[in-house]
Amino acid sequence: MTEAPVDVRADTRARVQQAALELFTLNGFEQVTADDIAEAAGISRRTFFRCFATKADAVWGEFGAHVDRLERLLAATRDDQPVLASICGAYVEVNDYAAEDLPILRQRMALILGEPALQAHSQVRYADVDRVVAEHVARRTGQSPAALLPRLVATSTRAAATTAFEVWLADGTTTLAADLHAAFDQLALGFPGLRTPPSRPDAVSMIR
Repeated sequence: MTEAPVDVRADTRARVQQAALELFTLNGFEQVTADDIAEAAGISRRTFFRCFATKADAVWGEFGAHVDRLERLLAATRDDQPVLASICGAYVEVNDYAAEDLPILRQRMALILGEPALQAHSQVRYADVDRVVAEHVARRTGQSPAALLPRLVATSTRAAATTAFEVWLADGTTTLAADLHAAFDQLALGFPGLRTPPSRPDAVSMIR
């Protein structure tokens, strides 16, 4: 269980997330307890666990909604749009944050990408993203989501997006959108059949 019950107010969840991120950033993920977060957020321990099943879930926040939006964006792409371009566009749009949200995003991503204790938890979350992207590629190519190409595209595009986040965090002068576009442009050099409409009806060039 990673999602909160429907009776927990959104502003309470947001307050818990903010308190958790600040404490984790200051003191380290392992050193902070759920009780510490609850106290900082001005709530009870019980309310904390109504919001999030674990303290790791507080780092990821509303990631389920993030994945759902990615899935909707992919489903809405045009049939004549190259597959890789459709995935890149969806990644950029789902990660289009308002300027006032960027400081919290930086805190969140620095923890997700740099905290060893969160790595196992991250794999579970990344699997949800990979599933959505693989299913999109499978629909467009007529293959099974478990086939090599959909799985390869899913893991490769997610790795490119993760690398873009890492560069954005470390650089400090670029925008996240620019780094995402740059990462996908580089990746596209290794998937030429996914950049343009197909000319031959074989397994790879069917992508369009």
